[in-house]
Amino acid sequence: MSKFKNNARIVGILYITGTVLGVLSTRYIGGATPNAQRTGALLLLAMGFALALIPAFMFPILSKYNEALGVGYVIFRGGLETCSYIIHAVCLLALASLGTNTTVQTIADSSVGTFAFGIGGLMLYTALYKYRLIPRWLSVFGFIAILLHIASGVMVIFGLQESFDTGSMIMNLPIAAQEMVMAVWLIVKGFTIQISEG
Repeated sequence: MSKFKNNARIVGILYITGTVLGVLSTRYIGGATPNAQRTGALLLLAMGFALALIPAFMFPILSKYNEALGVGYVIFRGGLETCSYIIHAVCLLALASLGTNTTVQTIADSSVGTFAFGIGGLMLYTALYKYRLIPRWLSVFGFIAILLHIASGVMVIFGLQESFDTGSMIMNLPIAAQEMVMAVWLIVKGFTIQISEG
């Protein structure tokens, strides 16, 4: 059990680290200077790498219950979402090199990342709920919040919202709040059931 308690703490710390880096990146991405945009791109990349580690620490736990969900989570959150952050950061760095301050977020925003994050999140919250790895209310909160995130992504694609406009922020606030509550839960309490390491 101690191994998985440590995994829970590491996952919680990575969620908080990724969120802090992501919030910091948004303060620089739309910056007036190329150096501000470069800083935003590097923070975004660091966020992506922090979040990419979460599936590595969740896989041993998820695979104890459902290997397909564990592998799917690694593919979507560890692979596809991380690739989208790398592409996004490269686009931002290219725009900064060109000295472009055009709605950088709109040009470089990645729908692939939105959906990779969303599908990976649905897999995670399904497993967390089904196997009672965290309190069910927290899993349901995550499931609803991730659906709002996906809906916001679809609205951005169809021009009904813009990334980081008021509507988008409101629809994405629940998943940010849920992930922070879950992160603290994992750091303090770990998983709520006994997981055999055998």
